Amino acid sequence: MFNAFERVLLSLWIGSMWAIGYLAVPVLFATLDDRILAGMLAGKMFAILNFAGLLCGLLLLLGLFYQQGRAALSDWRSWLLLLMLLLICVNAFILQPHMGELKQLGLNGASLQQFRWLHGISSSLFLLNSLAGLLLIIRGLHK
Repeated sequence: MFNAFERVLLSLWIGSMWAIGYLAVPVLFATLDDRILAGMLAGKMFAILNFAGLLCGLLLLLGLFYQQGRAALSDWRSWLLLLMLLLICVNAFILQPHMGELKQLGLNGASLQQFRWLHGISSSLFLLNSLAGLLLIIRGLHK
């Protein structure tokens, strides 16, 4: 029963990452004429996704330690989950707030260039997390 819960939780988390990041957000930017509105909506979706990812990742990591005890420390899956949580934290608590500050100041000149640079890093971290999550789904959470 616990393994089934883990599989469902992992699938919902990673599935929502793929659905939002690679379906919903591109559709927003392709459909809406107002790029500022599209960006605001995308930002809200990513903020919710970050919170859900922290919750799901933490529950999954705790579940691995509950089931495997200290042996979870030698399992690459535990370390990958921890890395995914770290990447979410970097995005949610460092990059996104800084990007929000730049938006408040107005995106022109140097601030626009810095925003694009931070957005590129944020997108790369999201891609890494998406692929890591896919690997966990393919390989499973347990040996």
